[in-house]
Amino acid sequence: MIYKKLLFSLSCFHAIIQERRKFGPLGWNILYEFNDSDLNTAQINLWNLLEDEAEDVPWSSLLFVTGEIIYWGWVTDNHDWKTLNMILDIFLDPDVVETDDYKYSDSGIYYAKDC
Repeated sequence: MIYKKLLFSLSCFHAIIQERRKFGPLGWNILYEFNDSDLNTAQINLWNLLEDEAEDVPWSSLLFVTGEIIYWGWVTDNHDWKTLNMILDIFLDPDVVETDDYKYSDSGIYYAKDC
């Protein structure tokens, strides 16, 4: 169940950063080529990290590998790097797995439904 919730969050994160490209310099300072292989690699990493840990999610490892290694490889601008990590912190938050209906936005429209 933890894997499903985090995979959903990871997929939403990937969709958000992909969608920001449509807004040109308002979305990202530089046009990055995030693609499906980034999401697939992040999914495999998520699976491997959760498989090794019996009970606890290794949050620092998950955030570091996903943000700094998988996605950060594309990002060359410091402001974009900060934005990417800020978005990642919203979607890979411990509250995603600890609460039943974690809300990704203040409006409550986007949330992680209990799987």
